Amino acid sequence: MRLDEITANQRKPKVHRRVGRGSGSGRGTTSGRGTKGQKARTGGNIPARFEGGQMPLMQRIPKRRGFRRPKRPKMFVINLHHLQFFLKDGKLTVQVLRDQGYLKGREVLKILGSGEAPPKVEVEVHRISASAQKAIEAAGGRVIIVKG
Repeated sequence: MRLDEITANQRKPKVHRRVGRGSGSGRGTTSGRGTKGQKARTGGNIPARFEGGQMPLMQRIPKRRGFRRPKRPKMFVINLHHLQFFLKDGKLTVQVLRDQGYLKGREVLKILGSGEAPPKVEVEVHRISASAQKAIEAAGGRVIIVKG
């Protein structure tokens, strides 16, 4: 006998047990349902979520309104007062941040207007708040918005 000669053991299909055919069959009278109770009755199939009359879980928990977009863009946010730490030769570009490992995958770069803008800075971003754009341009800088 070799390994390639071994076959699966042929078994007969499991025979359906006939219940409710008299006490001599061993499955008569209650037909394997036990005695009394909701599960013993005809049509007594209760749903899995039923909690025996207790207030169901779906009714107990608070309902949160609205929804969140499943594929909403993740933002990498920089405030104006932190801008100087990310600058390279007076410029901030999306590619520089990707190379440094700050932006990953489909993350979006956004600048917010908290703090003072560094002078004469050139920024290339996906999104920018109105106050941040105003502050950068007032300091002699330039804002370029790229699609992403």
